[in-house]
Amino acid sequence: MEMFDAVILGAGIVGAACAHECAAAGLRVAVVEPGMPAGGATAAGMGHLVVMDDSPAQLALTQYSRDLWRQLHDTLPSAVEFEECGTLWIAADDEEMQEVFAKRKSYAKCGINSEILDERTLREAEPNLRAGLAGALRVPNDAVIYPPAAAGHFLASAQKLGAKLLYGNRAVTAARGQVVLEDSTHLNAGCIVIATGTDVSLCPWITVNRRKGHLAITDRYPGVLRHQLVELGYLKSAHALTEDSVAFNLQPRKTGQLLIGSSRQIGRAHV
Repeated sequence: MEMFDAVILGAGIVGAACAHECAAAGLRVAVVEPGMPAGGATAAGMGHLVVMDDSPAQLALTQYSRDLWRQLHDTLPSAVEFEECGTLWIAADDEEMQEVFAKRKSYAKCGINSEILDERTLREAEPNLRAGLAGALRVPNDAVIYPPAAAGHFLASAQKLGAKLLYGNRAVTAARGQVVLEDSTHLNAGCIVIATGTDVSLCPWITVNRRKGHLAITDRYPGVLRHQLVELGYLKSAHALTEDSVAFNLQPRKTGQLLIGSSRQIGRAHV
């Protein structure tokens, strides 16, 4: 029976980041991944490093997360495609502009840099947008990354620090300091980190409402887009918990491609 300070289940971006931090702290780490590392929810993620303000707790957490990513910027390989392009929360009409002013106020209270754009300055910021939009809130320090590459970087860093990757094997039980794998391997752990995305089979007492998202990526159109664009209607529809939704979200990639989202289907997992 192998002994570890931490056994991490899942080698997506969360599990890989946890493995890196634990290994960097000098812990004996094992990462259990039954499929392809970063091949699940991480591969389906948009990689938008954005401060959200649906609630004070969410704002504090996402601000802290974004600040940590900015601190890591100089240590990330080019494959992670970190780009501080900023976010434009776009208002289609005067009613949505009221949300722009409200978001600006909530961000300012937390020291988050943002600025209000009117119709003219929005056109200057993004010349390829259609005419007639009311304006936007620009959050310049938001960024984008390529999540699978980020997860791969963290996992490789953890392995260089001594973490052990147990690939192609699934955990069937995880409790009381012990993890049992499909092949009957037993791992003793000082702590167990469950980072398995929407698969909560190891925690049957937890209810997860799955939502399937849809993304499309384009051919290369360098220079067409400068910021991550999000319609303010996204806040109303994409976070709905009882019905399917569609909301516009457009991300520029360093490759010149555009990542387009996003819809949500309640009751469906990612594919």
